[in-house]
Amino acid sequence: MKIILAMESSCDETGVGIARLNVDGTVTLLADEVASSVDEHARFGGVVPEIASRAHLEALGPTMRRALQTAGIDKPDVVAATIGPGLAGALLVGVAAAKAYAAAWGVPFYAVNHLGGHLAADVYDHGPLPECVGLLVSGGHTHLLHVRSLGEPIVELGSTVDDAAGEAYDKVARLLGLGYPGGRPLDELARTGDRTAIAFPRGMTGPRDEPFAFSFSGLKTAVARYVERHPDAPTADVAAGFQEAVADVLTAKAVRAAAELGVSTLLIAGGVAANSRLRELAEERCAAAGLTLRIPRPRLCTDNGAMIASFAAHLIAAGAAPSPLDVPSDPGLPVIAGQVTAGRAGR
Repeated sequence: MKIILAMESSCDETGVGIARLNVDGTVTLLADEVASSVDEHARFGGVVPEIASRAHLEALGPTMRRALQTAGIDKPDVVAATIGPGLAGALLVGVAAAKAYAAAWGVPFYAVNHLGGHLAADVYDHGPLPECVGLLVSGGHTHLLHVRSLGEPIVELGSTVDDAAGEAYDKVARLLGLGYPGGRPLDELARTGDRTAIAFPRGMTGPRDEPFAFSFSGLKTAVARYVERHPDAPTADVAAGFQEAVADVLTAKAVRAAAELGVSTLLIAGGVAANSRLRELAEERCAAAGLTLRIPRPRLCTDNGAMIASFAAHLIAAGAAPSPLDVPSDPGLPVIAGQVTAGRAGR
């Protein structure tokens, strides 16, 4: 049995999660504390890296103390941190703090991938993850993945060629005057509209397109042009039409990937996984295709330290060695790299 404390600081949430890796390989959540600086970024219409970094510095200490108190421990057996991908300055704050705690406590340090953490968050709600197709959708990432297990290398089947799904949500929300962040208000507005009133294009769905690649830039532009030509169009219908186009493409490609790979489980993770229409349409299509659908509760879809603790626990259970304390953060870390194990001398 090991107690893992993990820190997440890739964007604008400061997260500290604590989990217990049990002798049977299961993972139990002990604490999940998050401090968000989203309100400080709202007036700028997006995340300002310098503000995010400063907010992490201010929030890390109090968030760490709350997590330790909630878990009822003085020190963990392992410290882990998001090493990438993410904002360079924000990552540096969390990684430096995690290394310092690991050194002070004299415990191993694990440098793990933020994106793998999103996938691993689901085990807190639904137990051990079987082989699956993972649809990872967030503000900065849209990936379709083949996950054999959380302790093995992840295979990327496809990703977005331009905007991430969550990025498109924020840009369309701004266009409709809904502010930042736009995901939740656009979702709420779309639920009051007619999703069949406006047929927006479905990117990367042609016969010559990559079957598991995504594109949302053209959809965003189509919404902008429509609003210009139809200034009196109900914004709820515009939002509903946009949301339907996103959910349609995401779920169709994910279900197709599962069918082609012959796996019976689809996991949807990341911030956009909290979207109501994406969940609803995924349930319908998975039921029709005979697939088991797994989506974490909304709290675990957004960035948090608990997901990093879970991913680190699975890597440890699979026999992964600790990362050296001189390992650098990597803002562009690819999804297929679950853990960074080479220090500066090994790069």
